[in-house]
Amino acid sequence: MAPEERFVPRFAAEPPHEGLPGGRWEERLERELLGAALTLESEQPDLGEPGEIRWYPDRTWHGRTYVPATARTAGGFELFGYVRYLPAEDGGEPGEFSAWVDFTDQTAEANPDWQLDLCDEVIGRWRGEQGAVAAMTLIWGHPLVSNGHVATAELAGLVVDQCELVEERFTMIAPDDYRGDLLEVRLFDSKKRELASESLYDADEDDEDEEEEEE
Repeated sequence: MAPEERFVPRFAAEPPHEGLPGGRWEERLERELLGAALTLESEQPDLGEPGEIRWYPDRTWHGRTYVPATARTAGGFELFGYVRYLPAEDGGEPGEFSAWVDFTDQTAEANPDWQLDLCDEVIGRWRGEQGAVAAMTLIWGHPLVSNGHVATAELAGLVVDQCELVEERFTMIAPDDYRGDLLEVRLFDSKKRELASESLYDADEDDEDEEEEEE
């Protein structure tokens, strides 16, 4: 086979190992997530109490497992974040828990043109050739169209991660913003037919970037 044009990490994260959280494990993750969310009240006093937490499939990268989540608040916002921990080994218990949470007023209901409801956060860096650096990005979400089976993350047309849907939810970890290329998330059905696609960047952000480059 010919050498690859783009030398980037592909499928760097382990696939999901557990089902969606439940029982005492879910309660533990919820405590971590809501504890981190308390710090947001100073930024947005009208945030409101979080509602039911929607968990997404786990992914493990660099020895840490990430379990993303979203939750609507009484103030009409959406919380999005993750709980990170060190997986259990040799019959032990998971440890070194931490959580990250943010909020947005951009919801699927307010954006009827969305096909996928996506969240993302950079969790690390990968140094590539000639000083180029990729932003290793945690991506989680759910489709707003029917019959989805698997989601993919593509960088310049190259699939760099994928995840089968678990109860209409997916999580990926993929390199982004590398050599001028940006991630696209695509949704396929069980027959590998594309159903939807979304960029991690909205049109307004792209226009602002172009204006800055022209200046």
